Amino acid sequence: MHGVNLPRLMISAPHKSSGKTLVSLGILSHFAGEGVRIRSFKKGPDYIDPMWHRFASGNECHNLDPYLMGRDGCIRSFLENSDAEHSSFSLVEGNHGLHDGLEIDGSDSSAGLAVMLNAPVLLVVDSSRLNRGIAAIVMGMQVMQPKASIAGVILNRVRNSRQEEKQKKAIEQLCKVPVLGSIPRDENLVIPERHLGLTTVGEMAGAERFVKAAAEKIAQHCDMKAIRALFLSAGTFPEHNIKKQDVQYAGKSRIGVFRDDAFCFYYPDNLRALREHGAELVFINSFLETALPDVDALYLGGGFPESFFDILSGNRALLKDVRERIESGMPVYAECGGLIYLCRSATYGGKTYDLAGVLPFEIGFERYPAGHGYIDLTSTTDSVWFRKGMRVKAHEFHYARALKPDVDCGYQFDAVRGNGITGKRDGALYRNVFASFAHLHALGNPEWAPNFVMLAETYGRQSSFSVS
Repeated sequence: MHGVNLPRLMISAPHKSSGKTLVSLGILSHFAGEGVRIRSFKKGPDYIDPMWHRFASGNECHNLDPYLMGRDGCIRSFLENSDAEHSSFSLVEGNHGLHDGLEIDGSDSSAGLAVMLNAPVLLVVDSSRLNRGIAAIVMGMQVMQPKASIAGVILNRVRNSRQEEKQKKAIEQLCKVPVLGSIPRDENLVIPERHLGLTTVGEMAGAERFVKAAAEKIAQHCDMKAIRALFLSAGTFPEHNIKKQDVQYAGKSRIGVFRDDAFCFYYPDNLRALREHGAELVFINSFLETALPDVDALYLGGGFPESFFDILSGNRALLKDVRERIESGMPVYAECGGLIYLCRSATYGGKTYDLAGVLPFEIGFERYPAGHGYIDLTSTTDSVWFRKGMRVKAHEFHYARALKPDVDCGYQFDAVRGNGITGKRDGALYRNVFASFAHLHALGNPEWAPNFVMLAETYGRQSSFSVS
């Protein structure tokens, strides 16, 4: 079977918070600094880790999520976003533990993805409270199905040389896997966490210094020559008979995308899909702009609007312009933070902020997540966005809650799994606005991008606001 040359390696761990992100960033930064062409991927729906990856490697990081994207979507994204022409290295960071996932057969776990991509695994193990018994953990990771190929181990948070020697000997003799690094505990090499996970690159002072230190630490305590060999050990990537989605509608439209520190959660494949279907993307800073540019639609992504309510609420001119464009019929697709922006008001930190006033909700924030995890939605009505009966798999992670969700509002979806806006419904509809707490992925929902572009072009032809 013919294939393509894609040196690749997954970084995973037996459980979350073992240090796999630190190792991933260190490897990315080290090899990029040596002039190696390296791309990265993040397993799962996360937005923040990919920001760190992009910062470390200098290249965009793409998500691979079997639940959101399906098998074909994952393989397509991996093939299209790897640089096979230059035989670039592709690093995939797993999420949670190697064998964690929704499905009992593990098909949607990091191990399942490693098998899908035929990628060797470098396992990062937290050694802080273990000695010889660490081999039992590695052995369990080796034999559990789906049986990923664990090609090397890195010990992390090692206390001393005695512990390191015991663990290394046990793993190499009992598991027949080489230990390629031993990283001592270092409290300075920890990315601070916030309520939605890691702190973003833009929020962390000294991010560049942190990533450089991670690269130096990994290079100092790990066998980088052996790790390079692991990428190359993957061999060629087999050909797959994946039917490329036909472009159903090639429009000529301009879609405005809020992109700043408040609205920063966008899957790169979603933006790519809009471009491939004919849209020009116009990025808008919601802090600085006082009016929308010449656009035919808006894409309002997620992020941390609650951290910037004073700025967002204070920009009354932009809020007013967004509201007027919506009343004129402009299509708007809003996810999570974008939904919040379109509401009447939000109360956070004991203060209430007036917002766009498009949707009839007042937003409050909970101490614990109001919605967290994968969400399965069934469309109960026909709209300009989705057909009745459609199933959409997505992800939600929000502390925000609509305080009175039973107001007079139309909804697109029933939530088969997850919370959405009301606990049972999601996808608020108003004129040509769709607003949801769910984040979908374009490769798992192939009708989304062409439909969005078509709506934008239709509005552009009809609206006096647009001169495109």
